[in-house]
Amino acid sequence: MIKIETMKKTRIWDLPTRLFHWALVLCVIGLVVTGKISGMALDVHAVLGYSVLCLVLFRLLWGVVGGRWSRFAQFVPTPARLRAYVSGRYASPAGHNPLGALSVLAMLAVLALQVASGLVINNEDNGFTGPLYAAAPGWLSDLAGQYHKDVGQVLLLILVGLHLLAIHWHAHRHNPKIVHAMLTGDQEVTDDVTPSNDHFAKRLLALVLWSICVAGVFWLVAPRT
Repeated sequence: MIKIETMKKTRIWDLPTRLFHWALVLCVIGLVVTGKISGMALDVHAVLGYSVLCLVLFRLLWGVVGGRWSRFAQFVPTPARLRAYVSGRYASPAGHNPLGALSVLAMLAVLALQVASGLVINNEDNGFTGPLYAAAPGWLSDLAGQYHKDVGQVLLLILVGLHLLAIHWHAHRHNPKIVHAMLTGDQEVTDDVTPSNDHFAKRLLALVLWSICVAGVFWLVAPRT
């Protein structure tokens, strides 16, 4: 007997994951713009950088305890799945596809490096000094400055471009409503796909974790007297 799979709208992306995603998009756009402007914009640039650090820390925690399809254990691809997906022989049941999962992990890593380098930078050209500059050795601060202004920016822009291309490719080959799913949280999947837990208790947990991340970053960058 042939089993006929039916499609139904299922909660895949929990609210904390969606808020993280779009907050990160806005912060990255703001960082790119303010990074090209001197003066008061650098203060905004720093605040956006601290915000990205909070977001990255939160996502790392949420990748462990978040909704089913937001967990790293669920979407980190194996080489076999990645090869099958690129060749068109594998379609993700829900959530991140293997190619998108790699782009997410790479984006988090590059953003973490970019923010970390900004914390210890000493940019004499525009007078900006990272809050942890005094605690870092001179060679590390110089290396961080070179990375932050050159390599890091290029890597970030390349990854953003690749991420957009991956979304376009997946929308064309597999799911044309991929962006819509990140807005609403729901995705059309087969009826045997387990939905993410997006109830009040889970959202409350996300709020607690976010508060911890914000408090931790505030303590890290606060001026020492």
